[in-house]
Amino acid sequence: MSAERIALITGANKGIGFEIARQLGEQGAAVLVGARDEVRGKAAAGSLADRGITAVPLLIDVTDPVSATEAAAWIERRHGRLDVLVNNAGIAGGFSGPPSAATAGDLREVYETNVFGVVSVTNAMLPLLRRSGAGRIVNMSSHVGSLTLGTDPDSPVANVSMLAYQSSKTALNALTVLYAKELEGTPVKVNLANPGPVATDLNQHRGHLTPAEGAAIAVRLALLDDSGPSGASLAENGTVPW
Repeated sequence: MSAERIALITGANKGIGFEIARQLGEQGAAVLVGARDEVRGKAAAGSLADRGITAVPLLIDVTDPVSATEAAAWIERRHGRLDVLVNNAGIAGGFSGPPSAATAGDLREVYETNVFGVVSVTNAMLPLLRRSGAGRIVNMSSHVGSLTLGTDPDSPVANVSMLAYQSSKTALNALTVLYAKELEGTPVKVNLANPGPVATDLNQHRGHLTPAEGAAIAVRLALLDDSGPSGASLAENGTVPW
């Protein structure tokens, strides 16, 4: 069994996920570059390896529970445990109209990745995380998932209307709280990272933060010591309200 921290990041072939993998790798972690596209995953892992990081591509489609189970079995055989899981894979979906124009299918498309996928991957990896002396689960949320900010007319996200994406992140927040409660008293901590307005493919590169800046809070939560929180929703500048 390897001694260094073993970290799986889903959707790690680009954007914030790639930066999380890079920064964790620079902190000495062996990073498993989770990607549903095998070619892109290998290219991303190769790019990290070229920087001196221990990086291995791992094929995982978060919308496919069988894929998650197979990825967990691979980690079991290779490492015997998992120290960090960053549930980073996420999509915005194709729907951008008012709530009254949405269909259940519009929401289902996004929830398959952003909500159901997190449950499938987390549950598949949890036995491995429980074997870690300091297991860490980081779920990538968003300020637009905050009901408090969404109902505050003075909030910068008050006028955002992305029914599927926003509600999926609100659901993810609730999931995180419940996992944290279940794992209370164990070495596994579960928290939400809110990267802020990062320029990525998801928002057509409209954010003013870089992926490296957005990754910082996730990396901090992935490396929490035993005194750190669990069940928290955090951004680089502090707590994000529910």
